[in-house]
Amino acid sequence: MRIAMLARNANLYSHRRLVEAAQARDHEIQVINTLRVYMNITSRRPEVYYNGERLTGFDAVIPRIGASVTFYGLAVLRQFEMMGVYPVNESVGIGRSRDKLRSLQLLAREGIGLPVTAFAHDPKQTDEVLAIVGGAPVVIKLLEGTQGIGVVLGETYKSAKSVIEAFRGANVNILVQEFIKEAGGTDIRALVVGGKVVAAMERTGAAGDFRSNLHRGGTARGIRITPQERAIAVRAARVLGLNVCGVDMLRSNHGPVVMEVNSSPGFEGLERASGVDVATRIIEFIEKHAKPWKTRTRGTG
Repeated sequence: MRIAMLARNANLYSHRRLVEAAQARDHEIQVINTLRVYMNITSRRPEVYYNGERLTGFDAVIPRIGASVTFYGLAVLRQFEMMGVYPVNESVGIGRSRDKLRSLQLLAREGIGLPVTAFAHDPKQTDEVLAIVGGAPVVIKLLEGTQGIGVVLGETYKSAKSVIEAFRGANVNILVQEFIKEAGGTDIRALVVGGKVVAAMERTGAAGDFRSNLHRGGTARGIRITPQERAIAVRAARVLGLNVCGVDMLRSNHGPVVMEVNSSPGFEGLERASGVDVATRIIEFIEKHAKPWKTRTRGTG
């Protein structure tokens, strides 16, 4: 099988592991720098070029598209889809996950547990927004933030109001969410592959930091999640249309709540904490499901 992986940095742990896993199972895999791809968008003959050569003959494409290049990355992935190449995650699903507001709206529509979340355009509505989420403390998130960047804890009503008004005054879109105090700076990352949770870990933030991201100095340990948490992670992946994703959850007093669904999850910490060979699970999924023109939306959603 010939596999293309869209990734800007071939040396990242997750990307190296995917290459190793594919080669160990006798597949040919090519890492393609997403931003160096160019396309011929022509009626009935879509083409993709890289380093002066036309890319053909691929059975599957693994999109590892960084958040900062989402727009162009999805355009490249759609082109592969319209050429009949099987995508591990479809462009439509990735687009849903990258739009935090849209993803939460879709999850809420399906009844999946979420922190109470508010969104408004006018900074004059700050008092009403804070009232919706139950007052301070609140978590304020940039819609475009990743890996814990752009996430602020408003510990008091005054500080929360100041941060919200500052962001909105600068025309920056934000979400305001209730602070799940009982989580104690700890969350769960469940990795879903093909409708099953294949690995899970509990992440705890660094001392004094309410964010649990490993990139921010947090620690992780492998855990067995509850049947309810497993079911919610699988449902969240299905609602957004993702075959492979990381579902981040908090344990609240009213059950597990989904914080975010990551369509290009890193799995260095997860493999080390859980002992699960995540990369091989993803390659095995590709072997089972990759067929020409199997994309549900074919890049048109």
